Amino acid sequence: MYNFLTERYTTWILRVAVFGEFLGHGIFALQQKAQWIKWISQLTGVDATTAGTLLTLVGILDITVSIIVLVKPLKPILLWAAFWGFFTALLRPLVNEPFWDFVERWANWGAPLALLYFVNKKGNK
Repeated sequence: MYNFLTERYTTWILRVAVFGEFLGHGIFALQQKAQWIKWISQLTGVDATTAGTLLTLVGILDITVSIIVLVKPLKPILLWAAFWGFFTALLRPLVNEPFWDFVERWANWGAPLALLYFVNKKGNK
């Protein structure tokens, strides 16, 4: 049975969850988390200074995504969030971190996908 309030609450819970995830990652990126700079250098071959610049750009983008999702979750932004959440989770085993670090982060892409489901459902009514 369809329950509008349940769906609305679920949508808001997912909006807040995605907001928190991307805001937190964005803040870490702006703080120049050393491990992330190392990973960027390792994957791209750029020096630490360039990796830091790239990380700053990623941080700004993540914070922007977090705000958009909280204010008005748009389909292209949610698709990006799901892709980026999957990629950054998958990044762990690519830089020789344990596979379980990838598994642990499935919510990083699952929450944006779940929210996309509700946004699509609402748009089809």
